[in-house]
Amino acid sequence: MSMLVQLSDAWCCANPQTAAIETHWKAWAMLQLSSSPASAEKARFVVGGAFALWALASLIAPAMGQPQSFHDFAAQRALGWLPHAGDVLSNLGFLMAALAGAGLMFSTREQRLPKVVQVMAALFFFGLFSSFVGSSFYHWAPHDLSLAWDRLGMSAAFAGMLGLAVQQRVNDDASAYLAGGSMLVACLAAVAISAQTGNVLPWALLQGGGVLAMLALACLPHPRSTRSNGLAINLWAVVGFYALAKLLELGDGQVFGCTHQLISGHSSKHLVAALAALPVLSAFVALRKRPSTIGD
Repeated sequence: MSMLVQLSDAWCCANPQTAAIETHWKAWAMLQLSSSPASAEKARFVVGGAFALWALASLIAPAMGQPQSFHDFAAQRALGWLPHAGDVLSNLGFLMAALAGAGLMFSTREQRLPKVVQVMAALFFFGLFSSFVGSSFYHWAPHDLSLAWDRLGMSAAFAGMLGLAVQQRVNDDASAYLAGGSMLVACLAAVAISAQTGNVLPWALLQGGGVLAMLALACLPHPRSTRSNGLAINLWAVVGFYALAKLLELGDGQVFGCTHQLISGHSSKHLVAALAALPVLSAFVALRKRPSTIGD
């Protein structure tokens, strides 16, 4: 699991009140989403309830600070005028994925996809481009303020991916808009809270909850209707790439040493995280081979 989830879990062990809230939230959401087929009404209730519980935990729980050691990355080499070249240049993977996604969306006729899928896919690819900009800016000069810009970029990508996953597994436009919109607003709020107060708990809870939500959605069957008019995204592959990226992030220095200082774990994390866009890109490629259908 991701470093942020581990930090959240460790923090919760020391704070039983919030630990109980998060445990009940996770168990309740898994139970509600496990039915097949998932009803639209239940899906909206689960999404709304999960974000309400996130807001409650963020408000009543003690703060969790951002360790300053977070900014101490293994790759410190400059390339000419470019500082921290490995961690900066490895963000080009996000740019390539964003450009590929924009090209595929442009080449796919609009009537082939429901409107909600177009919106969430556009948000996802915009988030990848924003991650390229924000993460490059952060790694140019890592500190708390530039980290906020890095997380702002990721927020759009997380929101778009969650919206796509909900639409695919629940097949309800309102649920997808609610999930993607709520995640975007919650991420922006968490970034603002972190920047203003130094409390990273809301961001950590969102990251952990987002991973659990993607796992729960991946376990649900793929409705036949979305197979014919939506994107067939391999959610397990998305989760797998994300998990591998976080493992590389945790092993930043170890990877740097094992590769004889060729590439660090954090630089590798950027490249692997960009690969999480492959299941979405592959779904667009597969879409072009289907007979044309009229979307919403």
